Amino acid sequence: MKVGLRSVQVSLWVVVGVWVGIGSVAEALPVTAQEEEEQSLVIGQSSLKDSQASIPNGQEQITNDQGQMTNAPTLQLSELEQPATTIADWIAQIEASLVQITDVRVEATEAGLQVILETKDGVLDVPETRAIGNALIVDIPNATIAEEFSQANPIEGIALVSVTELPDNRVRVAITGTDAPPVAEVISEAQGLLLLVTLGDADAVAEEDAIQVVVTGEQDEGYNPSSATTATRTDTPLRDIPQSIQVIPQQVIRDRGANSLPEILESVVGVSGSRRSPRTTIISDGILSRGFTADLQRNGIPQSLGADASYTVSDNIERIEILRGPASVLFGLGSPGGTVNVITKRPLREPFYEIEASAGTFDVYRGAVDLSGPLNDSATVLYRLNASANSTGSFIDFFDRETYLLAPSLTWQISEQTTLNLDAEYQSVNGFRFDFGLPAEGTILSNPNGEIPRNRFRGEPSLHNGDIDLYRVGFDLEHRFSGNWQVHSNFQGVFYRDAGADTIPLSFLGNQREQPLFYSESVNFLEGYQLDSYVVGRFSTGSIQHQLVAGFDLYREVLRYTDGVEGSLLPIDVFDPVYGEITLSDLTDRVEFDARFRNQGLGLYLQDQIALTDNLRILLGGRFDIYDQESRFTPFFPENSQQEQAFSPRIGVVYQPIEPISLYASYSRSFNPVNGRAGSPIDPQFEPERGTNYEIGVKADISDRLSANLALFHLTRSNVLTADPNNPLFSIQVGEQRSQGIELDLSGEILPGWNIFTGFSLINAEITEDNTFPVGNQLPNVPKTALNLWTTYEIQSGDFQGLGFGLGIFYAGDRQGDLDNSFQLPSYVRTDAAIFYNRGQFQAALNFRNLFDVDYFASASRRNSVFLGDPFTVQGTISWQF
Repeated sequence: MKVGLRSVQVSLWVVVGVWVGIGSVAEALPVTAQEEEEQSLVIGQSSLKDSQASIPNGQEQITNDQGQMTNAPTLQLSELEQPATTIADWIAQIEASLVQITDVRVEATEAGLQVILETKDGVLDVPETRAIGNALIVDIPNATIAEEFSQANPIEGIALVSVTELPDNRVRVAITGTDAPPVAEVISEAQGLLLLVTLGDADAVAEEDAIQVVVTGEQDEGYNPSSATTATRTDTPLRDIPQSIQVIPQQVIRDRGANSLPEILESVVGVSGSRRSPRTTIISDGILSRGFTADLQRNGIPQSLGADASYTVSDNIERIEILRGPASVLFGLGSPGGTVNVITKRPLREPFYEIEASAGTFDVYRGAVDLSGPLNDSATVLYRLNASANSTGSFIDFFDRETYLLAPSLTWQISEQTTLNLDAEYQSVNGFRFDFGLPAEGTILSNPNGEIPRNRFRGEPSLHNGDIDLYRVGFDLEHRFSGNWQVHSNFQGVFYRDAGADTIPLSFLGNQREQPLFYSESVNFLEGYQLDSYVVGRFSTGSIQHQLVAGFDLYREVLRYTDGVEGSLLPIDVFDPVYGEITLSDLTDRVEFDARFRNQGLGLYLQDQIALTDNLRILLGGRFDIYDQESRFTPFFPENSQQEQAFSPRIGVVYQPIEPISLYASYSRSFNPVNGRAGSPIDPQFEPERGTNYEIGVKADISDRLSANLALFHLTRSNVLTADPNNPLFSIQVGEQRSQGIELDLSGEILPGWNIFTGFSLINAEITEDNTFPVGNQLPNVPKTALNLWTTYEIQSGDFQGLGFGLGIFYAGDRQGDLDNSFQLPSYVRTDAAIFYNRGQFQAALNFRNLFDVDYFASASRRNSVFLGDPFTVQGTISWQF
């Protein structure tokens, strides 16, 4: 039974109504014990991991009557003076029992400083103090704060004083020393608390434990981030997610000198190039994960076709979160390979200003600025502005591009409970859009005419042009009903214009040296809108803890091709091209075309992260989607439409036999609508492609700063279109492909100053059912074995402090070039390197790519298009923060 979008409007209003009801009763739900989000402290010239400078998760432990350790309750209903008979009375009694901190003052003293916490009514309990790393921590129970407080470098020896509100009605005071944890005496006063702080003894701290803390305005966890939002829509520790997920942090991006999304993704094993060149502006279908296409997102919102052109530069990218395997349960239609979520830079509370310039081989020039800070004295309005100009050449003749970026964002703390983030982005890309590579004959395979030079351009340069303008606007609204319940609403609008022309080389003629050219020209327009709203709540049923996510999303996008012209041009001699002689007057078989594609849909989803015990967690999730599509491509086919529904489940379990080890298992499914021509008049539409993933794995915290993840997976893609044996002009859905293998990754800090980001994969991706290609053929561009290693070392002390070195080794085994397995891309080992110097606010780096100038092939689209990797290149970068 097909259900139209209009027919589910009633369901949508029901969902909204349920949310209103949740908002009205959210504060009536009991505050329960829950894991606190870890907070990171920035160290040295980079950062201090949150696991070392933050507070351990969980509550204080007490002994019950049976002698067992259990969580100490912060407030029980039975302890209230009068029993509540209504929800309103209950809320009033809970709020009346809390003491609000109305003001925070930090004053210097002869012995150090004093921190004064003022209250209007009520007495604060005198808490105990404890030290973690260089931080002195004071957690005050049964308290709230009117406005969170932060002050950097109040006196010499103290890097940061912060006062923040925690779940379970607690307020945390964190005082961080530059060389050792401070010492404080806590004194209760009639209207608050007084903390008398003195500096700690740096000589009493073991050399290996001493940490120099420098607040730079950016909180960074180095090479080993501890949490991600992509897998659950909540800021969940990676060890608690029953699926393989890897985060590429900002420090890895900077150390590698990666200036585009394809370059950044090279750091992750198991993620490889698909049928697109790394130099092509269209990226979304050019990412493979576990052998299948991976979807592209921006801040958790799926990207429309063409909007990915903005990732030709990385200047507004904070980090990349990669979820391997299906993600339809949260994000709707998508490919089974995984999700690449680009997290953009957000405004900072502390002033931060950076200018950066770089230059490199093949006329690569770049300038960028990153400005951020508060716009008012109370720091309730924050801004950030990223802007850059990039001029990029290439080893390929005539292939160059200019890119300009302007990305402002604003954070407004409307109230204690409500935060609004606004962001916009404009990007202009001018120059060559597509790299069509070289044919296999003359590069990988023999050609009687010899070998084709790696820098050869197969086309007429005068007939190539590209002018892309991309506008993106959006907001992220968060409102907290209480410490346990909050609602999020995210919106993104994309407006994209692409006016371009290309001469596309076709297959060789009989002489194996000339290739006909196909000319294509059009102006493309895209409008895309997506609204995603969901509620997150923590509650308990007895001793079982829940974190619930429930929401819906609506999306609509319209893609139009106008003023389209295509036809045939004269052939070009690939071995001895003569440029400038082919013109549009030679165009034959001219066809004018116009096209319009409209996609829209509605998704409803529900997820529950269940903590049965402190070391056993279950994740349950499900999503129902209604997808509607209309398309018209004149004169090739008339207007047609199709509508599909799909349910996508996910089940996962995480068990921790000991605290540093997490064992997990999961099952998840995905769906993706397909287009084609069905020969059956009874059912002219196709079912969506489905992805099914089974996965088990181990996540280990080897140390506070070093983590590893091992995953074994079995992933199947079904309902794949294949040719109808009775009529090759039509298709049937009997195709199936399977990918299974092992992935291992390791990231973090081995020793002070020595970082590593590495991984190994063993993948077998093959055809299991098909009418066209033999069963057992390997999927293209998927190496059976692959290894990525990036490691850096920075000298920590002495005259050469701040000087560092980086080394990268990237290996890919043999890969098939097409589904027919008619040719192979040979294996390769590429070596990268870096020399950098960090001193205070100044940074300089030299990055070397393909250090030994190895000829290698990055990927292939088909036999006529294989894409070479870049030769030896050098890039120099300097930056200054102030």
